Amino acid sequence: MDENLNTLARQIIELQIEHRDLDFLIDRLSEDAAGDELQLRRLKKRRLKLKDAITLLQLQLEPDVPA
Repeated sequence: MDENLNTLARQIIELQIEHRDLDFLIDRLSEDAAGDELQLRRLKKRRLKLKDAITLLQLQLEPDVPA
């Protein structure tokens, strides 16, 4: 069980790093007036998918709390 939690935590960290890198790249491309809009949209979509994956992993890591 502990090994599974460590693996989930590691995956979350790796995805968060990738998400942060995409944030930086998207910011840089947004500043460039001659930037490729299609590439920018694809990067934003990838960033959103990463955020969703991070959220799902975090939900798996944290036990449900009864209401």
